[in-house]
Amino acid sequence: MGSVQLNGSGLVASLSPNHIFSHKTKLSNSKLFSKHNVTRAKSIRAISTAPASQPLVADEPNEEPPAVDFAFVHSVLLPDGTPDVHWRRASGGQKLRDIMLDSNIDLYGPYSKPLSNCAGVGTCATCMVEIVNGKELLNPRTDNEKEKLKRKPKNWRLACQTNVGNPDSTGLVVIQQLPEWKAHEWNIPRNLPIDDPDTST
Repeated sequence: MGSVQLNGSGLVASLSPNHIFSHKTKLSNSKLFSKHNVTRAKSIRAISTAPASQPLVADEPNEEPPAVDFAFVHSVLLPDGTPDVHWRRASGGQKLRDIMLDSNIDLYGPYSKPLSNCAGVGTCATCMVEIVNGKELLNPRTDNEKEKLKRKPKNWRLACQTNVGNPDSTGLVVIQQLPEWKAHEWNIPRNLPIDDPDTST
C-alpha cells in the first residue's frame, strides 16, 4: 500500500518496495489503427520514498490563522420576520469600515453616493453601527466618536474610527447595520442567570 504526501519540495510518493504500477491501454476502432489492436504496458517507478517515521501531512492539524467572526445584522427584516444576518470572517487589526466594505456589507445605506460621506475620516457620522456583542474586541471611542455620537447610545460606534482587535485576536462581534433605520429592537438581558451544576437537579 502506498501513500502520497505534499511537502516543501513537492509531491512525494511513499510506496512499498515491491509495489509496481502498471497501466495498459488498448486502442481499437481507431482510423489509424483499424487493422491492428495496439497494447502498451508501462511501469512507473518511484524515484524516492518518504521515510516511514515521517508523519503524513493529512495527519497534521490544520492551523488556521487567528480571525474574528462577524455577524452583520441588516436593518430590514426578512419577509418571515427574522433578522437578515450575514456572517463574515476577517483578521484583526483592521478598521471596521474596511472590513465591511471589503466583505460587501452595506455600510452607508442612503449615504453611499459620492460626496455623501467623508470616506473614512470621521467627520460625517454616516457609518454608524450598533455593537450588539463583542465590544471587548474593539478600541475605546475616539474623540471624533464622542463628539459625533454624544446623543446616541453608548454601544453605537463609527465604523471608520473603530479598530477590531489585534492581528492575533479571535472572537465574535455582532454588529447592527444602519441602526437608525432598524426595524427591530435587541432584547439582551443584562444579568443572565448562571446555572450552578451543584444546585441543578
